[in-house]
Amino acid sequence: MGAAAGAGAGRRGGLALEPDPAPLRRNREFALLESGRLLSSLGTAATTIAYPLLTLALTHSPAKAGVVGFARLLPYGLLALPAGLAADRWDRRHLMIGAEAIQAFVVGVLAVTVATDRAAFGVIVAAAFVEGAGSVVFGVAQAGALRAVVPRKQLPAAVAVQRGRMATVQLLGPPLGGALFGLGRALPFAVDSASYAFSLLSLSAMRTPFQERRQADGSSLRSQVAEGFRFLWSRPFLRATTILYALGNVTVPALLLVVVVVGREEGLSAGTIGLLTAGVGAAVLLGSALSPFARRRLSMRAIIWTELWLGLGSGLFLIWPSPWVLVAGIAPQAVAFPITDSVVVSYRIAVTPDRLLGRSESIRTNLARLIDPVGPLVAGLLLSAFSARAAVAVFLAWSAGLLVWGMLNAALRDAPRLDGLQAVEAGL
Repeated sequence: MGAAAGAGAGRRGGLALEPDPAPLRRNREFALLESGRLLSSLGTAATTIAYPLLTLALTHSPAKAGVVGFARLLPYGLLALPAGLAADRWDRRHLMIGAEAIQAFVVGVLAVTVATDRAAFGVIVAAAFVEGAGSVVFGVAQAGALRAVVPRKQLPAAVAVQRGRMATVQLLGPPLGGALFGLGRALPFAVDSASYAFSLLSLSAMRTPFQERRQADGSSLRSQVAEGFRFLWSRPFLRATTILYALGNVTVPALLLVVVVVGREEGLSAGTIGLLTAGVGAAVLLGSALSPFARRRLSMRAIIWTELWLGLGSGLFLIWPSPWVLVAGIAPQAVAFPITDSVVVSYRIAVTPDRLLGRSESIRTNLARLIDPVGPLVAGLLLSAFSARAAVAVFLAWSAGLLVWGMLNAALRDAPRLDGLQAVEAGL
């Protein structure tokens, strides 16, 4: 496996591994990739709070707000595999540009319907689904783009930068979305549409190919998917982390919906709710800053186990059922998110051969996100039928189960060392 991955060094696509690569801040292609995603992600974060606020304003139904969240996340389970096959067959840059163009158009149309008082619940659901579908295509292809423009030994730092960018937009996006929604219900969606357009232009300015040269693959689609699945599943650590994140992705979207619904019930304004949920983004941003420190001092196993233990923090809400307390309970685990991602994601991207990267990422995304939409849906149903305490208790029990499984899993106990990236780089 290492030899196959290392054989890609020196090929076109920016995959050559330099002994002493230039700092990431001087990497033009990486800067273009991340600057486009910065604004695009900021717009997306703004509408993450705007979608449930709009749905609640029109329908007054927490369950329907959960359905919208479900629709936005559902494409990760339905479309990840086709997106991965496309990323390994076609030009990844073209796929990413096409995804941004479609998202800009659809969200722009939603903004117009909201501005003209023609937005219906079905329109919101459809727009959320299409926007989610575009995110799937973009996300699967961008793993190859990242590895094309960043040397493998810099991948942990690059992933940490990406998570820092995500944390920044999570910090700024919700209050921006809440403030824009307070000024006009259509404004968050108009800003999101414009942000996708900027990302499209940024991608168009990049010069590095997002994939190595490929040979035509005449095998069936089923065989191609099976090849990617065999690679992912034959590596115990990759298999274990895929399962872990598939099950773990249920909790945070669900708990953030609880924050929105309980905040509204307590009379908080849209701007205040946005500011409140931005606390999670602040925690992730802090974790991004601490990531280099943690990677130098903690093993990969210790990093993963720390995140699992911190997942129990939402239990504070059972003692004091306040949205502020719930955010405070989520925040410590949010600090751990970018630290864990910087080691797990970079290791996975580094060891996967380029010709399998799209399929492997799509299969992982499919498995990791298949259950993801269930979180907001179940949270909405629980909030409609029971108390907020009961809803949080269900997801706390889920987190406790993940902790037990993660501590007992042999692959996680024997997690690879970070210097394994150097072995991949050397073709060992």
